[in-house]
Amino acid sequence: MVNTILELSTYLGNFYKMKKNKDIEPQNKIVVFKGKEVRRAWHDNEWYYSLVDIVGVLTNSVNPTDYLKKIRKRDKELGSYLGTSCPQVEMETSTGKRRKTLAGNTKDTFRLIQSIPSKKAEPFKQWLAQVGKERLDEIENPELAQARMKEIYEKKGYPKDWIDKRLRGMAIRQNLTDEWKERGIKEQRDFAILTAEISKATFGITPSQYKNLKNLPEKSKANLRDHMDDLELIFTMLGERMTTEISKEEEPDTFDKNKDVAKRGGKVAGNARKEAEKELGRSVISKQNYLGIDDKKKLEQ
Repeated sequence: MVNTILELSTYLGNFYKMKKNKDIEPQNKIVVFKGKEVRRAWHDNEWYYSLVDIVGVLTNSVNPTDYLKKIRKRDKELGSYLGTSCPQVEMETSTGKRRKTLAGNTKDTFRLIQSIPSKKAEPFKQWLAQVGKERLDEIENPELAQARMKEIYEKKGYPKDWIDKRLRGMAIRQNLTDEWKERGIKEQRDFAILTAEISKATFGITPSQYKNLKNLPEKSKANLRDHMDDLELIFTMLGERMTTEISKEEEPDTFDKNKDVAKRGGKVAGNARKEAEKELGRSVISKQNYLGIDDKKKLEQ
């Protein structure tokens, strides 16, 4: 059991980001227990887990949703508890869409586990405790999350100077999304549109087009920025930082005004990229994913 927990710690490291980090609600990530995914979201200052995913882990049921419905009907007390104590929390589906799903915190999860006869229950409880402790440690000391990220990237084969740029880029991205929120941008779709405007002005292509260029699977979990080289990361950071600075100066109060600022911020980076390309005699935009992985199955992992 101790080995299981240690093994889980390694897995967990891959999903820890710096506090309030980057693209699409990075604190809402999938973690893995015994090779199975469990969705979670940081909600009301604590972790909430998808109860359907937990049922899937503990029962190996072909249809965890139906299994959860059946045990709620069978155990009236449990059904009442889940209905009144567990909120619907937005999480990402297997198709990449965001949907609300019944979720519970650690206490709620333990209550559900009590109604499921499973030999996996005890190690799962220890796993939940470990996850919660590490998250609280990271809130008190965000450098712990950064250290875990560095370790994961190092194990994947990234060099130290690249890792430093990547982590710096995460901080710059978070500053930008915080600024957008201050300007009234709330919907994930709007964040994506503004990000695409910066990318188009910086590189001449949208993030989705960029992923296709690098031969990254369309529905994979591969993060585009994890497959950028040093110069690509630098110009990405420049576009986003300039957008943040212009926004702070002008305080745009409509989506269209924010969109204009995003284009202008990206244009500064785009002009710098073009000058760099003149000096280098080649394009800064690389068609190769950073580690040179050509096997799509590996990229989908």
